[in-house]
Amino acid sequence: MSPQEQRDRSRPSGSSAPLNEAYDTALLDLDGVVYAGGRAIVHAVESLTAARDGMHLAYVTNNALRTPDAVAEHLTELGVPAEAADVITSAQAVARLMADQLPSGARVLVVGGEGLRVALRERGLVPVESADDDPVAVVQGYGGPDLAWSRFAEASYAVARGLPWYASNTDLTIPSARGIAPGNGAAVEVVRIATGAEPQVAGKPLPPMHRETVLRTGAERPLVVGDRLDTDIEGAFNGGVDSLLVLTGVTDAVRLLAAPPRHRPTYVDRDLRGLLTGQPEVTADGEAFRCGGWTAVARGGELVLEGGGDALDALRALCGAAWTSAGEGACGLDASKAVAKLGL
Repeated sequence: MSPQEQRDRSRPSGSSAPLNEAYDTALLDLDGVVYAGGRAIVHAVESLTAARDGMHLAYVTNNALRTPDAVAEHLTELGVPAEAADVITSAQAVARLMADQLPSGARVLVVGGEGLRVALRERGLVPVESADDDPVAVVQGYGGPDLAWSRFAEASYAVARGLPWYASNTDLTIPSARGIAPGNGAAVEVVRIATGAEPQVAGKPLPPMHRETVLRTGAERPLVVGDRLDTDIEGAFNGGVDSLLVLTGVTDAVRLLAAPPRHRPTYVDRDLRGLLTGQPEVTADGEAFRCGGWTAVARGGELVLEGGGDALDALRALCGAAWTSAGEGACGLDASKAVAKLGL
């Protein structure tokens, strides 16, 4: 039985040991976790520097735009020394998926950035730019905010001819320095609408990305660290490994409290400082859930929060009340008054 099957998914778990000692490898998402819009997220650099003393750090991203070399260089510039081998991208995962299904030397129409082209070449596939260049398949990956509309037309022409279609990932959004921007999933929807076709997808939360990560890191006790419930946390759930949600990206308290089981993280913390500490227990007393100085309970169609102390402890207690009430579904209780007390 996997760790995820063994774990009680009705509340966040506790850990008496710091997480960088309890796990051998951190599988870290990048956008919204380590950086946003190219700038380091607060506390990320110093937390990762300290975490490296107890665990291996691997950077696992659904963003297929940049090569592992470019990502490693950027991390090093931010103050987090990294090698290209420490970086695993959805471009690598989709390239392996395609190489398993296509003959060596196959021509592939690429809609995306250099990271995707490099990954295809590493697997013996040949990137091309036009539907008229005799491709045998089409692949889409995030190409940055300036990707030309004509690229989607090229993909649509080829897919409409019946060519197999692949996507590095289908994240609808991506964090940036200015806010939340459209991600590769939004671009995939353009081609889906134009053709009515469905792509094979490699990135988180699907098995090809987990396979790629395991093959490249050799992790035995991994901890997935991410900011997204539907990619990072669900990917950990699908892979049967534990996860840490950090609140520095797209997930807020309301989304977390409403999460169905596959989107419920093992641990919750503000940011990457959570790697360096233990995690408090959430205890149940009848219908009430306690963490730190806070007590949360589902009552009269809403979540009720009482007590005081660290707001993260309050959120953890609320997760226990919300997730237990929801069971195997998504919590539909009114959380507005409780969340307003958190100040997160």
